Amino acid sequence: MTYLVPADFVKKAIDSGESKIFMATKDTFIRAYMAGAILALAAAFAVTVTQSTGQPIVGALLFPVGFCMLYLLGYDLLTGVVVLTPLALWDRRPGVTWGGMLRNWGIVFVGNFVGAFTVAVMMSIVFTFVFATDPNPVGKLIAGIGEARTLGYSKYGAAGMLTLFVRAVMCNWMVSTGVIGAMISTSVSGKVIAMWMPITVFFFMTFEHSVVNMFLFPSALIMGGKFSIMDYIIWNEIPTLVGNIVGGIAFTGLMLYSTHARTGAKRPAGAVAAE
Repeated sequence: MTYLVPADFVKKAIDSGESKIFMATKDTFIRAYMAGAILALAAAFAVTVTQSTGQPIVGALLFPVGFCMLYLLGYDLLTGVVVLTPLALWDRRPGVTWGGMLRNWGIVFVGNFVGAFTVAVMMSIVFTFVFATDPNPVGKLIAGIGEARTLGYSKYGAAGMLTLFVRAVMCNWMVSTGVIGAMISTSVSGKVIAMWMPITVFFFMTFEHSVVNMFLFPSALIMGGKFSIMDYIIWNEIPTLVGNIVGGIAFTGLMLYSTHARTGAKRPAGAVAAE
């Protein structure tokens, strides 16, 4: 479990952000599609475990399986690229521009959504026997999640929107820490352990993750959840997306870059001795 010191893994993160900005459109989309699909399947798995055991902590402990799989395979989540690509911009890497960064974000968003939606349709078929029956208990639980995390916020108005935003900020603080965790070690076991911890925290705390929600909410709508597409967009996806971006950049990317890539000058020995 070879550990890399922060200065080294932050450099890896900057290099990774640069490479993603220059990646071919085809590769960016495929990696985003597969990331969205795998994370969606992991969410379905975790909800199934939670419903079967009645213990949300068990689902939270097992959900990171999907996150670890997709990052070990080199796939990309929007919640990861919004942290990694700004590092290359701040570091003034040659050719890195705002336009290139936002292009990457846009392609990854679309890829993640299409991948997650694919699994949403497939799992809805599984939960309803191709819509021949009412959803099974897991499907009903997912439909309930969709209602609770749209209408449940909207009934509180501005206070509900702020709560949603803060939960999204805290989500990507943890998730982006997991993304960086994949770079902390050179061994598979070290990477998995470093990713597992913050992802378990986010999932158990039911923070709002824009890509997980790309699976949960379309699934809920397909299986008869009593909320609308506009409820999903306005009272979940958009504020969750904004909160994820703010949380990942402010609490992970900016902090790591400021202290490990742009370390301040050491204090003179004489100044320390005089204290």
